Amino acid sequence: MTAPDAGRGIGNGERAAEITTTFVGLPRDSFRILHVSTGNVCRSPITERLTRHFVSQRLGVLGGGLIVESAGTWGHEGAPMEANAETVLADFGADASGFVGRELLDEHVIRADLVLTATRDHRAQVISMGHSAGLRTFTLKEFTRLVKAIDPATLPPLEDGVVARARALVRAAAALRGWLLAPTAEADEVYDPYGAPLTFFRSVGDEIHQALDPVVTALTGVAART
Repeated sequence: MTAPDAGRGIGNGERAAEITTTFVGLPRDSFRILHVSTGNVCRSPITERLTRHFVSQRLGVLGGGLIVESAGTWGHEGAPMEANAETVLADFGADASGFVGRELLDEHVIRADLVLTATRDHRAQVISMGHSAGLRTFTLKEFTRLVKAIDPATLPPLEDGVVARARALVRAAAALRGWLLAPTAEADEVYDPYGAPLTFFRSVGDEIHQALDPVVTALTGVAART
């Protein structure tokens, strides 16, 4: 990729205030998911907003202490989401409004309980930043593969809260990582649609949707409505 791709979630003052408002009245305990791509204008914004949308569909609101945001390893601070990425989100009924791109900083990694990256290179860059990020950083597709192998009955029930369930899910996935390998290296990649036509953006959106569905089901304990 030669230019920015999607992925900024929340983080600057105005957006952080928006998220904080979302959690008024909820437990102070929280679980922060950070989606990472290159420019934070294509893949990671799509993944961030789809995660929020799908969690809200399952639980009624994006709540329970779950916070979803994004950033880019070569992120363009303050950049808008790519127009084609907004169209993809609209296809799914997800909200693209108010998005502002961010450059990945140490503080984002430090605060994150789970980092999901578009590619293996992004994963390596996050881990190289330190902050004991190795056990909580996966590519999106890698995490999906591991989550599918976890028995939901071994996770805390939703009655114990989304935060407890999410933390248990990350621990279980990390424990499986060395035992459940990808069939090919490319199987863990979500390729960059930056500069591509809308048809390719839509194929990437479908790819991200398919990867997120089992993750959101595991996080919430609620399957998607058919």
